Amino acid sequence: MAGHSQFKNIMHRKGRQDAQKSKLFGKLAREITVAAKLGTPDPAMNPRLRAAIIAARAENMPKDNIERAIKKAAGADTENYEEIRYEGYGPAGVAVIVEVLTDNRNRTASDVRSYFTKSGGNLAETGAVSFMFDRLGVIEYPPEIASADAMLEAAIEAGADDVASDEESHEIFASQETYRDVAKVLEEKFGEPRKAALVWKPQNTITVDDEAAEKLFKLIETLEEHDDVQNVYANFEVSEAAMAKMGA
Repeated sequence: MAGHSQFKNIMHRKGRQDAQKSKLFGKLAREITVAAKLGTPDPAMNPRLRAAIIAARAENMPKDNIERAIKKAAGADTENYEEIRYEGYGPAGVAVIVEVLTDNRNRTASDVRSYFTKSGGNLAETGAVSFMFDRLGVIEYPPEIASADAMLEAAIEAGADDVASDEESHEIFASQETYRDVAKVLEEKFGEPRKAALVWKPQNTITVDDEAAEKLFKLIETLEEHDDVQNVYANFEVSEAAMAKMGA
């Protein structure tokens, strides 16, 4: 069960620079509003909303912004966002999954397709690459919250499937069906996690060189900069030689 996960190396994380905060807050607010609209505005009774609020807090989104996004769900003028998953292949045949919330399906599809094409990849049909990923819940805690052994023991008792601990975090993985129960047990023991969400975790990864890595990072960055894109996942890792050459 224990073992180091390479998931953080293959899920390109959003930057935290000040210039990107406004865009990031907008995406977080959109997810909060959609979650509140689809369920109840009470996060204690709405797991998706609670996960969205946790993600917002992790990015230091102001409390007023969070509350405003929840209240917006009850408004008559709230945009109707559609959840869509795009799948395709990037450079070096890397599988990419893109999750979006959009109020204009045609615009978003056109943009996403053009990004894949410009990168040397191609957009595929839904289901074309997702079979290479597992849909899992991940609960993340900072490393200082517990030792690796203590976290592993707690995760096993809570019903988790896998744990990856390193100097950056503890990542606890659970099935799509059980992860909310696992998260609840762990929260009672360790407090609120810094992340609790459903993700696409690659079953296997492709090792790429520096040229392909640069193209892939560019593709993912371009996708993540799009207002409608919420999450991007890909099944690659960068070779040690390429990491050294890229100065990572």
